[in-house]
Amino acid sequence: MRGSTMLSRKFLRRTAIAGACLAGFAALSIAALWVLDRAFPPPLPAKLTVSTEVQDRDGQLLRAFATPDGYWRLETRLDQVDRQFVDMLVTYEDKRFWDHRGVDILALCRAAGQLVTSGHIVSGGSTLSMQLARLIEPRDSRSLGSKLKQMLRAIQIERRLSKQEILERYLTLAPYGGNLEGVRAASLAYFGKEPKRLTVSEAAMLVALPQLPERRRPDRNLDIAHAARDRVLTRMVSAGLLGEREAARAAIDDVSGLRRKLPALAAHASYAMLPRAVHGKPLQLTIRKSVQQGLEQVASDAARKLGPKLSVAMVMADARTGDILGEVGSADFFDASRSGWIDMTRVVRSPGSTLKPFIYGLAFEQGLVAQEMIIEDSPAD
Repeated sequence: MRGSTMLSRKFLRRTAIAGACLAGFAALSIAALWVLDRAFPPPLPAKLTVSTEVQDRDGQLLRAFATPDGYWRLETRLDQVDRQFVDMLVTYEDKRFWDHRGVDILALCRAAGQLVTSGHIVSGGSTLSMQLARLIEPRDSRSLGSKLKQMLRAIQIERRLSKQEILERYLTLAPYGGNLEGVRAASLAYFGKEPKRLTVSEAAMLVALPQLPERRRPDRNLDIAHAARDRVLTRMVSAGLLGEREAARAAIDDVSGLRRKLPALAAHASYAMLPRAVHGKPLQLTIRKSVQQGLEQVASDAARKLGPKLSVAMVMADARTGDILGEVGSADFFDASRSGWIDMTRVVRSPGSTLKPFIYGLAFEQGLVAQEMIIEDSPAD
């Protein structure tokens, strides 16, 4: 009995020592990870480098300027994007996005199992956080080491950003082919509208493109883009996010293969405001987009009727407030034959006969001339 008690005490003592060692090792590991996390933080600037936007009085995009590296990259907030698109994106790319802390162990195990059974990569197991890590810190290598670094970066990112911030950064940086980055630039270029209201077909297309943005570009490989969109629709049906009929209707919706120009209104007013741009903040004018579009069309039509080397300028203001609602400096900013870069609403020039009505009116008011008096309108020596 006594020997048994001594053995029991030794076992408890050894267990306690082992537990203390494990706890100490765990504490040291956590401390080491904390130090490494602080020593090698992820490259997360407070503000992303994005295109400077010029907006109208209601916040609608009038014009954007490419980033210094030549990309159309429009800052994106979740409230600017169709909610169904966000749900489809998360379902397709990272269905446990709202629950994991950067790495989805189940997805990685599934990807590893598929690799073993099929002999090739079927799915990557990357979370949206890992994809963001790759976007902010690009790596050419697709080795296991690179994947491990992505995982570590994803964990670091999750410690620093909220889920909403991670999604917004992904939606701003995701590649969409050529020099298009982010869902807003892609939606404007491929569909001619902001992504706030998307059809099911358009949403599925925007989910599919970032995986292989060059290969799936609708403006170059429309059939491949449609096939990728259809795979997204099929997955959404399996996930219960779409009904079969809704997905079938979306699959027969032909997406245009055109790449449109981004909005390019109010050129002169926009360039005049550009020196005041603050990083990450849009420039806002008192112009109303619908008025500006109408004036620019009128100016273009009038210039064609006037003939070559002549241009048109006009300004529309609110008589009550003085706000400029529309401003056209020339018929075409890029038309060199009409010196379109010259803003005729601001350039200093001789007023000519413009002042005559005011001069005559003042003369009538002061009694210097009568309305029936004939005045010789010729240069005076």
